[in-house]
Amino acid sequence: APAEHGPLSRRINTVGYVSFDEETVHHVHTRVDGWIENLSITATGDPVSSGQVLFELYSPTLVNAQEEYLAVLKSRDAALHKASRDRLAALGVTPTEIKRLDAERTVKQRIRVYAESDGVVADLGVRDGMYVTPATELMSIADLDRVWVQVEVFERQSAWVEAGQRAEVQLDYLPGKRWQGTVDYVYPELDPHTRTLKVRLRFDNPTTVLRPNMFASVTIFGTPTDSVVHVPREALIRGGAVDRVVLGVGDGRFRSQAVVPGIESGDRVEIRSGVAPDDRVVVSGQFLIDSESNIGSALKRLDGKENSPPEAMDRTDHDEPADDPPMDHSMHTDESMQ
Repeated sequence: APAEHGPLSRRINTVGYVSFDEETVHHVHTRVDGWIENLSITATGDPVSSGQVLFELYSPTLVNAQEEYLAVLKSRDAALHKASRDRLAALGVTPTEIKRLDAERTVKQRIRVYAESDGVVADLGVRDGMYVTPATELMSIADLDRVWVQVEVFERQSAWVEAGQRAEVQLDYLPGKRWQGTVDYVYPELDPHTRTLKVRLRFDNPTTVLRPNMFASVTIFGTPTDSVVHVPREALIRGGAVDRVVLGVGDGRFRSQAVVPGIESGDRVEIRSGVAPDDRVVVSGQFLIDSESNIGSALKRLDGKENSPPEAMDRTDHDEPADDPPMDHSMHTDESMQ
């Protein structure tokens, strides 16, 4: 196959977990002490619609504020009316409830609290009849129409990732289905224990198939490089000291060529030196070379060195590379290019 000249883009394969988009999470608190009554939410995960009544709150403070407001209405003092109305709003009484007060002129013992947006209950910390204060988080409601996927990348990959890059997610239980998203945020600090960098991805999720805590396979597509020389990845023969390819030189003859590989992109690998555009590289037959000693002897035969004296086969001449270092299985990400 001929060596080609063109752009490559770095691709990072990793895994991660789906989570709520925290920017859509709404935390529900009261602004006064009181008791929860007629709670309509029974469990975490319940769906919620915007405008739905979540619960009713009985609070002596709210009762007193309503009585004060109605007394001010009778006085027809505009300044006092505005101040009393603002106090009701500050205590969490909705504009709808204030309009009802204006129309009915009666105090309600229980004030309704409504959902501000659609979503699901991500956390429920209250039960019917509980006494609550402003410090009590009653529940949190999250929108599943958009989710985050939290992933980690190797330290050496950290310079390849930036906000705005394209990302893709696949789930094991839905083979062949892919979701397209973007890199939303690259965290500033590496994990000191795993030496990985945390990256946050954002995905639209209108069908809510992506659910928090699902395990996902992720691909991040880096920025394309300038035009480079690249060959099929299977043409590259990895060695401990020197990487090589086998070049066809015509008339059925071949020779080994030391190369300096660069980034990988799918089934292509950049060659920074050692191969020129349109050089023909061997991409099949490497399966016959099943050990490092076979690699060394095969390359020597190609170079006409099979009968060289033992001194010529010393490892220092790099014709027979040193043992490859053990593979690192401590991380769960890998790098490739497309």
